[in-house]
Amino acid sequence: MPTISVVIPVRNGASNLRSCLDAIALCQKVVRECIVVDDNSSDGSRAVAEAAGAVVIQTQSTMGPAAARNLGAAHASGDLLVFIDSDVCVLTDTLQRIKARFEEDPTLDSLFGSYDAEPAAPGLVSQYKNLLQHYVHQHGHTEAETFWSGCGAIRSTVFREAGGFDERYTRPSIEDIDLGYRLKAAGHRIALDPQIQVKHLKRWGLRRLLYSDIFDRALPWTWLILRSRRLPDDLNLSVSQRITSVSVVATVALTISRFVAGTPLVLALPPLALAIFLNRRFFRFLAVKRGWLFLAGVMPLHLAYYVYSFIAFGAGMTFYRAAYRGTEEALPVSSKALVQPGRPDV
Repeated sequence: MPTISVVIPVRNGASNLRSCLDAIALCQKVVRECIVVDDNSSDGSRAVAEAAGAVVIQTQSTMGPAAARNLGAAHASGDLLVFIDSDVCVLTDTLQRIKARFEEDPTLDSLFGSYDAEPAAPGLVSQYKNLLQHYVHQHGHTEAETFWSGCGAIRSTVFREAGGFDERYTRPSIEDIDLGYRLKAAGHRIALDPQIQVKHLKRWGLRRLLYSDIFDRALPWTWLILRSRRLPDDLNLSVSQRITSVSVVATVALTISRFVAGTPLVLALPPLALAIFLNRRFFRFLAVKRGWLFLAGVMPLHLAYYVYSFIAFGAGMTFYRAAYRGTEEALPVSSKALVQPGRPDV
């Protein structure tokens, strides 16, 4: 019977942390210990964790979520390490389902779940982003190629053997995806179980969304693909998503060409129709969940997502070729060096 240690990194997330820990408290029979790593917060996060009865580890300086999770894991005694973000609430059956999966399948090394379809934060951008993340995980391959630390579990022995999260990711980024790549390269098995769900509390603004998607995900993920030479046909990198990205960019290019070179605008319609067709199930999902008016509001945002992701991927490739000239081991893990002062606190 595997025992569970929940590890939660937090930095200035006191308001959401309280809800996160309250939800875990309802699952006390399943949890051996709940460890909160306060990454040099200044908003009382530590006091919230202590009041909830969690084991609290305090860092002396800001380390980033990757290092904070590693620190929590080093103090954990459970057979399973369950990583939960501080802006996430487990459902009443989340941890029980995780434990049951590992009990039933001794070949399983790691497991992650999904956000639910009822994100807490209001607003068009927050609802869109959280529902998109839910949809992607709900339709991913159950035999996964990567890992997710928003709600992810891994056998403690496997985690330590892999060396934990790469601490060079000093911001919330793709440190979990990087770990998943290394686990797969070492021959470990990772499962995606869409029935294991959590509620996301995060509120997204447009500026924060763009910054996170480009600098914390697209660029470092491009460099991870180049270093590992692995481009799995799953989740955000599925073939249909790649084709959609090219189609949307072609639509934009042909539309611009209409005003620059007089290209017939009708030429932009086929690639746009293809992009909409490839995303028809996602659009239908949004219409059912939030209505056609909501869909009309977020469709331009979703199509723009493909444009800036395509550009970021191309920029990442160009940066690599110009600066590193084929030396993958020298490739940076994050885009911190490219970021200007005044970035949003994501």
